Amino acid sequence: MLPATFKLCAAISYQHLRNVTGLRRQAAVAISQELSKLSCRSAGPSTWIHQVRRRSSLLSSRLEEKPFSEMEMSYIKQGEEALQKSLSILGDQEGWKTETVVDNGDKVLSKVLPDVGKVFRLEVVVDQPLDAVYSELVDNMEQMGDWNPSVKEVKILQRIGKDTLITHETAAAAPGNIVGPRDFVSVRCSRRRGSTCVLAGMATTYGAMPEQQGFIRAENGPTCMVLRPLAGSPSQTKLTWLLSIDLKGWLPKTIINQVLSQTQVDFAKHLRQRMARAGGCGAPRPPAPAAAECFVQG
Repeated sequence: MLPATFKLCAAISYQHLRNVTGLRRQAAVAISQELSKLSCRSAGPSTWIHQVRRRSSLLSSRLEEKPFSEMEMSYIKQGEEALQKSLSILGDQEGWKTETVVDNGDKVLSKVLPDVGKVFRLEVVVDQPLDAVYSELVDNMEQMGDWNPSVKEVKILQRIGKDTLITHETAAAAPGNIVGPRDFVSVRCSRRRGSTCVLAGMATTYGAMPEQQGFIRAENGPTCMVLRPLAGSPSQTKLTWLLSIDLKGWLPKTIINQVLSQTQVDFAKHLRQRMARAGGCGAPRPPAPAAAECFVQG
């Protein structure tokens, strides 16, 4: 049977047979079955059989996934790039300066990076479990304008797979209209493994959402939020938010810095209020499949 199985696998290497419904999956399942038989004939399965069986199982599951277009793959790569750059910035503990410290312990730090500019880092503790915070920030993303005064609207333009989004965000007018109306088009990706979650994003272009009349198209990124249960208190969540924005237009840096740091402080306050009103029990999202997970050290 094994030679016949490999003939089946060889057949799917021909382009005209790759599109035959179920053929690739049939090949993957057949290999898995044959490896199981081999392992049963020996005193104990060898290491390579374990490895191949595992890879065969992954192959079988991936054959069921919808293939991505070249454009979709480019967005997925942009999301991954945003995630990696953000984590690299957060991982470097040198050079951070304190911008703001609130009485409740919330603090905003900043540093200047040669290739990015000034970035801001918010560190807060939210008195809600991680699943509830994650659900509010990811699953209920389009409702952010309901509770965050800095945001007028967040709209999901496209979903790519399980973890990548293209979004359009309209910023609310700042007090006194100092900054003026801004909007953003971003690629976002979310990753989760165990008790650590990362939500990352950066500016992108999207043909169906050109620059809007009356708005200046600002750019963000790399940016990310990292969520972890507070050490020793799993009912609380430590949130770290890396913010990097180019607001465009003619704005003094002193005003930009003041607006961005205050935006982070206000975000934490309004997120707490939102979670308190909701009772901290938004629909928790189950852990993502292992193949789409990303572990964050620290």
